[in-house]
Amino acid sequence: MFEKGEYIVYGTSGVCQVEDITTMEMGGVAGDRLFYVLVPSNQKGGKIFTPVDNKKISMRRVMNEEEALRLIDEILGIEELWISNEKLREAQYKECLKSCDCKEWIRIIKTLYLRKRSRSAQGKRITSTDEKYLRMAQEYLYSELEIPLGIPRARMEEYISERVQEQKRQQNGRSSKE
Repeated sequence: MFEKGEYIVYGTSGVCQVEDITTMEMGGVAGDRLFYVLVPSNQKGGKIFTPVDNKKISMRRVMNEEEALRLIDEILGIEELWISNEKLREAQYKECLKSCDCKEWIRIIKTLYLRKRSRSAQGKRITSTDEKYLRMAQEYLYSELEIPLGIPRARMEEYISERVQEQKRQQNGRSSKE
């Protein structure tokens, strides 16, 4: 069970803070059933009420600093999604987002970044669907990472990029010495 004040990832609502844990006076709901009152970090004034024992929607704690840094350091090794069937592309993006798994969000970001580069080289723009899922995956990932790292979402892409570039330089330095 999560604690009051704790940050969690709640399904496709992203990062939320547990504002309260309470019972609810509602017809059809057992009076002793506990609910989380969640405040989404990306929604001003919004609240989500969900049963503590909810099995339908994925809930997990936000990463700590060590886990967040390790995740960023693993980005180079995380494979992109390659979906040859255009009709299945959006369904795959939705599944990755629903998973509440940061590595799946990174797979979307890497895939769409490469797709965007490829289309740009052909003089084409990224599709509106790709743009939508790229923004969503970035929002989910950056809003989670900002909590343990203390870096604002607006700077997160730059921070990740710098850290990944430094990692590439270190790998290149090691391979040239071997």
